[in-house]
Amino acid sequence: MARTAGFLPLRWAPGPTPSPMAMSCLRSQRREMRKLLHFATCWICYVWSAVTPSPEHLGDEVNLKVTVLCDSLREPLTFTCNCSSTVDLLIYQTLCYTHDELRDVDVGDFVLKPCGLEEFLQNKHALGSHEYIQYCRKFDIDIRLQLMEQKTVRSDLARTVNDDQSPSTLNYLVHLQERPVKQTISRQALSLLFDTYHNEVDAFLLADADFPLKADRVVQSVKAICNALAAVETPEITSALNQLPPCSSRMQPKIQKDLTVLAVRENREKVVEALTAAILDLVELYCNTFNADFQTSVPGSRKHDLVQEACHFSGPLAFTVYATHRIPITWATSYEDFYLSCSLSHGGKELCSPLQTRRAHFSKYLFHLIIWDQQICFPVQVNRLPRETLLCVTLHALPIPPPGSSSEANKQRRVPEALGWVTTPLFNFRQVLTCGRKLLGLWPATQENPSARWSAPNFHQPDSVILQIDFPTSAFDIKFTSPAGDKFSPRYEFGSLREEDQHVLKNIMQKESLYWLTDADRKRLWEKRYYCHSEVSSLPLVLASAPSWEWACLPDIYALLKQWTPMNHQDALGLLHATFPDQEVRRMAVQWIGSLSDAELLDYLPQLVQALKYECYLDSPLVRFLLKRAVSDLRVTHYFFWLLKDGLKDSQFSIRYQYLLAALLCCCGKGLREEFNRQCWLVNTLARLAQQVREAAPSARQGILRTGLEEVGQFFALNGSCRLPLSPSLLVKGIVSRDCSYFNSNAVPLKLSFQNVDPLGENIRVIFKCGDDLRQDMLTLQMIRIMSKIWVQEGLDMRMVIFRCFSTGRGRGMVEMIPNSETLRKIQVEHGVTGSFKDRPLADWLQKHNPGEDEYEKAVENFIYSCAGCCVATYVLGICDRHNDNIMLKTTGHMFHIDFGRFLGHAQMFGNIKRDRAPFVFTSDMAYVINGGDKPSSRFHDFVDLCCQAYNLIRKHTHLFLNLLGLMLSCGIPELSDLDDLKYVYDALRPQDTEANATTYFTRLIESSLGSVATKLNFFIHNLAQMKFTGSDDRLTLSFAPRTYTLKSSGRISDVFLCRHEKIFHPNKGYIYVVKVMRENAHEATYIQRTFEEFQELHNKLRLLFPSSLLPSFPSRFVIGRPRGEAVAERRREELNGYIWHLIHAAPEVAECDLVYTFFHPLPRDEKAAGTSPAPTPSDGSWARPVGKVGGEVKLSISYKNNKLFIMVMHIRGLQLLQDGNDPDPYVKIYLLPDPQKTTKKKTKVARKTCNPTYNEMLVYDGIPKGDLQQRELQLSVLSEQGFWENVLLGEVHIRLRELDLAQEKTGWFALGSRSHETL
Repeated sequence: MARTAGFLPLRWAPGPTPSPMAMSCLRSQRREMRKLLHFATCWICYVWSAVTPSPEHLGDEVNLKVTVLCDSLREPLTFTCNCSSTVDLLIYQTLCYTHDELRDVDVGDFVLKPCGLEEFLQNKHALGSHEYIQYCRKFDIDIRLQLMEQKTVRSDLARTVNDDQSPSTLNYLVHLQERPVKQTISRQALSLLFDTYHNEVDAFLLADADFPLKADRVVQSVKAICNALAAVETPEITSALNQLPPCSSRMQPKIQKDLTVLAVRENREKVVEALTAAILDLVELYCNTFNADFQTSVPGSRKHDLVQEACHFSGPLAFTVYATHRIPITWATSYEDFYLSCSLSHGGKELCSPLQTRRAHFSKYLFHLIIWDQQICFPVQVNRLPRETLLCVTLHALPIPPPGSSSEANKQRRVPEALGWVTTPLFNFRQVLTCGRKLLGLWPATQENPSARWSAPNFHQPDSVILQIDFPTSAFDIKFTSPAGDKFSPRYEFGSLREEDQHVLKNIMQKESLYWLTDADRKRLWEKRYYCHSEVSSLPLVLASAPSWEWACLPDIYALLKQWTPMNHQDALGLLHATFPDQEVRRMAVQWIGSLSDAELLDYLPQLVQALKYECYLDSPLVRFLLKRAVSDLRVTHYFFWLLKDGLKDSQFSIRYQYLLAALLCCCGKGLREEFNRQCWLVNTLARLAQQVREAAPSARQGILRTGLEEVGQFFALNGSCRLPLSPSLLVKGIVSRDCSYFNSNAVPLKLSFQNVDPLGENIRVIFKCGDDLRQDMLTLQMIRIMSKIWVQEGLDMRMVIFRCFSTGRGRGMVEMIPNSETLRKIQVEHGVTGSFKDRPLADWLQKHNPGEDEYEKAVENFIYSCAGCCVATYVLGICDRHNDNIMLKTTGHMFHIDFGRFLGHAQMFGNIKRDRAPFVFTSDMAYVINGGDKPSSRFHDFVDLCCQAYNLIRKHTHLFLNLLGLMLSCGIPELSDLDDLKYVYDALRPQDTEANATTYFTRLIESSLGSVATKLNFFIHNLAQMKFTGSDDRLTLSFAPRTYTLKSSGRISDVFLCRHEKIFHPNKGYIYVVKVMRENAHEATYIQRTFEEFQELHNKLRLLFPSSLLPSFPSRFVIGRPRGEAVAERRREELNGYIWHLIHAAPEVAECDLVYTFFHPLPRDEKAAGTSPAPTPSDGSWARPVGKVGGEVKLSISYKNNKLFIMVMHIRGLQLLQDGNDPDPYVKIYLLPDPQKTTKKKTKVARKTCNPTYNEMLVYDGIPKGDLQQRELQLSVLSEQGFWENVLLGEVHIRLRELDLAQEKTGWFALGSRSHETL
C-alpha cells in the first residue's frame, strides 16, 4: 500500500519536448514540406543570382560587353549582348565556340557563374534583369562570367537521398538551438527527489510514534520536489499538507490537527494518497507548461468527444485567479497590497473595461505566495468573443513608504507600480476555449511593449514570477467554428456617392495608415465600406474600422474580404500587422503576397519574420508560406536562417523562433546544416577576436589581432571553406592576415580580408563589428535599397550605392566594404583641418581620380544622381548624426552614407541643441561639384528636379514604408518602438500634399540645407575630434595627386625650373605655372603644371614633417591689388622659382622625401598638356552660363483644374549680368492679362546673386472659368531687385493660354524676351 501510494512513475522523452501545439503544427508542416523537397532538391544546391526586372535594364537599345571564360578555351570570349537577351542564348553562343557539333548538347546542362561569386545566372531570364549585371553596369565594372557544366558545380548543400530516408530529427534540432528556455530540473534529478519522498513516506506510514518529526521530513521532501518544479505550490498540495502535524518547514495551519487521528495508519495512508495525487498533478502540470525532458506515465486527460460551438455558448467568461508563485523575497520589504488587473483585447483594442482582484499580502506556506483565490467574471458572453481574443493580466503593487514618513499622507500619494504582465490566447490552436489549470510566467514590467503583447509566457528567465489561473472544466469542449462568409455582399461604385462623401473618404484614405484614423474616420469608412472596392489599397483601413470581430459579425467581414479585388503584395503587407489577428484575414494576406518573386521576398523578409510575432498560433499560413519558399531557394534559406537565429535573442518570442528554426533545419539536408554550423562557428570566432581587440590597450591591439587571426586560419584549415553570413554567394577559404587591421574608432571594428574560393575573384573585404547593434543599420539600408528599386522601376536610376550589412547576433555583425571609396573627412582634410569650410576639396578629389574630361563628366553625373538620392533617403528616414566620417565618396563619383546609429529624427543633442540642424547634409562643396564652380548653373536645376522627382516617387509608396516600418515596431530597436517614431516618416512624406506642393516643400529643404552653417561647423568639430585617432605613421599625401611617388620609383631629380605662367579658364579663372623637371639618366625633360595653391599645400605639409629651419621660405599669399592679376602672377613666378631651387637643394631628408617627388611627378593632366601651352579658351558650356540667348529661359509647369489655374515657376537659366558686371537678384512677377487694374499680380521670392535661380513656387489663380481661359494671356517678367533703386527687367515672356492644351499639365522652357536691362 505504501509503495503504491508513494510511487511517481516518469517516462523519458528524448530531448526537450516541444509543446503539443508546437509538435502538432510542425509535424503537419513537415509532411507538407517533404512533398516539396523532391522538387527542390535539384534546385537548392545552387545559389541563383537575384533577378529584378526593370524598364531601365531591359531596354532593347542597351548593349552589354560580356567576357565569358571556359576551361576548354585558352582565351576568354567577348560578346556584345543585348540587355534583353536571355542567359541561355549567351550560353548557346559560347557553346558554338567550345563544341564542333551541338546536336547532342543541351544548353540546360550548362550555367554561367559570375567570377568571384558562388552564384549562377538564371538561364531563362534576361541578362539585364540580374542584379549582378546591374551592379556591374552601375559602377562600370567588367562583366566576367564562367561557363560551367551543371554536373561540375559543387552540390554539397543539396538534400540527398540519405536525408530523405533519415528519421525526423525535430526534437534533436530543437535541443541544439541556443537554448532560450532554461531547464528547471532534469528527469534524473527529479527521480532522486522522488526516491527521497518515497523513503520519507514509507517511514511516516510505518512509524508507531514521533509523527511530527516524520511528518516534517515528508514536508521537506515535498518542498524539495515543489522547489524543483518551478517553486509552485498548488492548493491541493497545501490542503494535503495541512492534514499533517505542525512543523518548522512551513507556516502553521490556522486549525491545529488532532495528532491522535494520525495514529491510525489508514488515516495516514489517506493523507499520503491525497498528497501523492496532488504531487502527480503538479508534475503533469509542469510537463504541460515547461520544456521538460520527461513526462508522467499516467495517461493524460482524455479528449472530450462532446463539442459545443462557442457561438451557441451564452455563459460569461469566468475563471479563478489563485496565486502568484516564485515571488522575489525583496518584494516583501518593498511592496504591499498586491492586485491583478485583467483585460480582454483583440488586435490591440480592449473588448471591455479591465477587472481587478482584491488587494492581497504575502502568504508563507512552503514558499512565499500572493494568494487571491478569486473568481474573475467578465461582462462578456463567450459567444461574443473573437477567436483571437487575448487575456492580459498585469500584476500591480503599492510601494511601502520609507521609514519615518507620515504614513497617512504617503498612502494617499502612493501610485501603484506595475511589476509584471503576461498574455495568453483564450482559444488554443485547435480553436478550443482554454480550460483547466494554467501556469503563466510574468514578464517584468520593464519589458512591457504594447506591440509585443502577443508573446508567450515568460519561461525564458528561470526565476520569473508564475501566475496560476484555473479555467473552468466541463464535460465538453467549447470550440470556435469559423462561419462562412455571406453569400452576397453589396458592391457600389465609388462615384455614386455624394461629392462631399467622396471628398471626405478620399481625405481619410490619404492618411495611408490605420494608425492615425480617428473614431469619426472609422465610423465613416465602415458605413461606406461597400463603396470602397475600387480603392483597393484601402482594405486595411476599412477592416481596421470594423466595430466588432465577434462571431456574428464575421460573415459580413469575410464576404467583404472574399469579394475584394486582390491587393498587390505591398498593400497586403498591411494586413499582417498586430491590428489584424483574424486568421482568415491573415490567410488572405499571405495568399496575395504569395506571388512575390524571390528577390522581392528577400526585400521584405525581415518584416515577414517580425510578423510571425503577431500570429496567434504557430501553425499559420504565414509560417507555412515562409517554410515553403525557404526550401525552394538557397538565398531565402540563408537569410531566413540568420533572421530566425537573431530572433532567438528576443526573449519574449524566443520559443516560437526556436521551433521555426528547428523546422527549417529539419527541411534542410545534412550538408546545409553543416554549412550553417560552420558559419556560426566562424562568427563566434570573429566575435571573440573583435571583443578582445576592443578591450585591449591600444598598444597591445595589433599583437592580439595577429594571434586571433591565427585562430581564424585554423578554422579554415579544419573546415576548408565557409560562406559569409553577408551573402551565400560569398564563399571564402582563408583569411589574408597581412590585409587585416582595425579602425581607430570607439567600437574598434575589424577590417578583414578573406581569400576567395574562386581563383578568378578578388579577395572579399568586410568589416566585423562587436559592440554595435547593426539591426538598425540593416533596416535603414533595406529601406534605401527599396527606395532605389522604386526609382529604377519608374525609370529613374539614382545610382545609389547599396552595400550589404547583416546582424549576426545582438551587438555584432558584418558590413561589406566598398572599394575605391573615401570618407568626406579624409578628402576634406587633404586641404587642411579647415577643409570642411572650403568649396573645392570634393571637386579636386574627383578631378584627381578622373583626369580625363569624359571621365570627370561621368563622375559628376554620378555624383549629382547619388547625392540627390542620398538627400531624399536621409530626409525621409530622418537619418541623424551625420558628419563627414560617415559620408563616403567613390572615385566614380557615387556618394553614399554609412553608420546609421541614429534615425527617425532621434538626433544627438548638445544640451538642448540638436547636433543635426539641417534637414539633410547638402553643403557648398557638394554644390560646387554640381555647378562646376562657385556660381549656380543649370546643372543645379537638374539636381533640384531629381530630388523633387525622387521625393514624389517615394511619396506615392508612403503606405509601403509605413507598413514595413510598422511591422518592425516590436523588433526591439530603441529608436523604432512607438507610433511617434512612425509618425516621423509619415510627416516627412506628407501624403496629403499634392506633387506641386511637395516639390515646393523639398526645394525649400534644399535651400535650408545648403544655407546651413551648422553642418560645416559640425564637420569641422568632427575633424578636430578625430585628430586624436590619427596615428603618427599616417602618411601625408597631396590632395591633387592620385598616388604617392618616391625617388626609387620616379628617378632622382637633377634640376627644376619654373618656365612660365599661363592663364586658365577651367575649372576657375586664374594662372598656372609650368615647371620643367630634369631627372638623372633621362633624355628628355618633363613638364608639369601646378597652381599657386598646390605649391602652398606642398609647403604646408612639409612643415608638418620637418622643422622650418630645414625648409626654404615660401612666398606670401597676401598681395595688394587683384590676387589673380598678371603682375602678381609674374612676381610669384620668380619667387616660386627660387623656392623650388632651394627645395631640391635642401637637406636630403627634405629634398628626397615622398612629398617632393610626388609633387614633381607628372599627373594625367600634365601628360595631356605634354608641355604645350593650353589655349586660353573659355570653359565648357556645360560649366559656364549659356551665351547668345538674350534674356535666358524660364521653366514653367502650367495646369488647370476645378476652376483654378496653377503656375509652378521652377527654374531660370542664362540670365545676363547687370551693367556693373555683378550677378542679379532675380525674382518672377506674373500678370494674367487683360488686367487693367493690375489686380492679378503675383510674385516669387527673390533669389540672391545668381543667373540661374531655382524657385519651385506655385502661383495659383482661383475662380477662373474654363471658357475665360481662351481670352487670357500670361505675362511673366523676370526682374532684379535693386534695393533703393528701380528694379531692372531681365527678360519677359507672353504666353497665350489658348495655345496650350491645359487638359494635361504643360511643363517646358519658355524663352525670355530681349528687353534686358530696361529700367521699369
